[in-house]
Parts: sequence; C-alpha cells; structure tokens
Amino acid sequence: MQIVFRTDASIQIGTGHVMRCLTLADALAQLGYHCEFICRAHFWHLGELIQSKGYTLHLLSLTDLSATAVQELNWNAHAPWLGTTWQQDADLTLALLKQQKVDWLVVDHYALDQHWERRIYSGFDRLMVIDDLADRPHACDLLLDQTFGRNEADYRPLVPAHCQLLCGSQYALLRPEFAALRPYSLQRRAQPVLRELLITMGGVDKDNATGQVLQALRTCALSPDCRITVVLGATAPWLDEVRKQAQDMPWSTRVLVGVSDMAQLMADSDLAIGAAGATSWERCCLGLPTIMLVLAENQRKIAQELQQAGAAALVTSVPNVVYQLAEMLGGLASSPQKLHDMSKSSAGIVDGTGTHSVTALLEAIR
Repeated sequence: MQIVFRTDASIQIGTGHVMRCLTLADALAQLGYHCEFICRAHFWHLGELIQSKGYTLHLLSLTDLSATAVQELNWNAHAPWLGTTWQQDADLTLALLKQQKVDWLVVDHYALDQHWERRIYSGFDRLMVIDDLADRPHACDLLLDQTFGRNEADYRPLVPAHCQLLCGSQYALLRPEFAALRPYSLQRRAQPVLRELLITMGGVDKDNATGQVLQALRTCALSPDCRITVVLGATAPWLDEVRKQAQDMPWSTRVLVGVSDMAQLMADSDLAIGAAGATSWERCCLGLPTIMLVLAENQRKIAQELQQAGAAALVTSVPNVVYQLAEMLGGLASSPQKLHDMSKSSAGIVDGTGTHSVTALLEAIR
C-alpha cells in the first residue's frame, strides 16, 4: 500500500508536524507500507532527516509571491506558512500524486484546508488529516487530533458526514520506545527527587526560550548536585549562544543536539521545563512532571488542559518566566508529593499505544 505525507517544517512552523508524520510512517513501514513525503524547501525543512530514514522525498521549491498572491494568503491564519498560494501548492502536489497510485494521502499542515483538499481529490483513494486546531473545514475520510480533551463534537461541523474522527490523547502518535520505557520511568518516580532537570523547547526554538529559561534558573535555589540537560535541534538558530550560556551555569549543564534517545533522556529526568507542543504527550507517557511554557498560540489549549488536569505547571507567558520559575521550582523541590501527584496525573493521560491504535484502524479500512 502506498502512503504519501504532505507536511512541512521551518523556523516558523517548527519540527513537530514532520516528526509526528515520521512516527506514523515508521509504524506503517513496519507493516509493509511504502511511504513517501512531499515537503516544501523552507529554511530548515528536515528533508535530510526524512531521507536518512529511507523515505523518498519530493521537495517543492519556494515561490516568489506577487502582490496578488500575497493577498490570497489570507484564507486562514496560518496561510503564510505554506510559502506559496494554496492553489499552486495543490497543483504541484497533485502532479506528484498522479505519477503513482496513492492509497492514502496524509496531510499535516495548518495552512491547508478543504479548498486545497478538494482541488487534489483525484490524486488519491483516501485522505487522512492530522490537526490540533479544529478551526477550519476539511474534506477528508479520517481526521486525527491527539489533543487531550478534544472530542468529536469539536470537528463534526467541519468534516463530511462519512469522516471517521480520532480525537483525544489516547491517539497520540509516539514512537515505540516511549511505551517500552513507560514502566521503568514510572517506577523510578515512586520516591521523587529533583536532581535531573531536562529543558526542551522544541527542535527550532526560534525565540530562544531556552536561553531565557537558563537565565531564570540562575535565580532558583536548586540543589548543588542538580544536573541540567538541554536538548535542541541541529538547526536551532540560538544553539551557539545556548552552548556558551550553559558553560557559565552554576550547575553541571550539557547541551545535546539532534538526540536519538529522547525517551531515555525523559525517563531518566526528574522534571522537564518544556514547550506545550507535541512533546507534551511524550512526557505524559513517561509520567515526567513538567513546567510548561506556551511558545505559540496553538499550544495554549494543550497547556491549559494539562494544567487543569494537574499534569503540568504553566508559566503564563515567557516574559514572566524569571519570576514564576523560581516560585514553581521552589515549591516542587520542597514537596516531593507535588512531583508524585503531577507524575501520576500526566501518566493517566497517555499510555503510549496511540500509534498502534491509528495503524490498526488504517489496516482495518484497508
């Protein structure tokens, strides 16, 4: 069976869309499916990563937009992220799709909606959309939204009557190592401590939230034997500055780039300070207590839902991180029970079986 993914990564978009598509592609490839990717050549598009995993990549070139075309980019709030008009993108995508028989097209892109989907409808048998905004109509056969607290009622007015909906964090697309490490990770939290601190603000972190967190930590009363691990993508624009900052921290601080063992790093950590993006579900699966920052408006619902569930503490805005982080860390360091309760709450949200559930459904529809 042939599966084609249409998704993008860039400094504005981040890496999360491509990464969760790769997770699904890896699971489908294990079942014998042939997977390919169509991406646009944005700055930091992750094409090399996709190809390193053995997938065919069709890279769409960037477009010099005319004044008329720029006006056409107003069809939804994220339209400029596409790098061209939706019509041009649809036509180029359709031309690639028609070169082969495509059983499923999987689209994960905030800038695309029913207009684009209907224009290319002749290029595939079935369409799956991955979304987490519930803010625009889709012409699809299957829609996945892995947001905690999301339900079918949020999407039913936005999709055709025949569309099957997979809503909620039970469908979170996680790599298999997270489920494998879940027992170990939960067991080591039976007697919580605060010595291993993990900072992960996404693969790009275009506004250097990592640097702001490191600066804020200097005002915190952490244990002298505390160890800090910072994770960034190889294309992060502030990587060199963060490395210099890490060398001057009062605690042992290492900066890791392009890690392949994120599940193990999370399992071995006592607390994460992280963005409210796709890694939220990885942290929940491993029961990792988290202080969460909202780095983009589309992350706000995730952060608020997890805070209300007791699965994370929320820094209300990045400018407040210096003031709020000291108070939050002080409270957690002085009360291991708070760490334990946060871990238990987060572990109840994601169990790591979402990818299997999604692939099983695709197999059944097949």
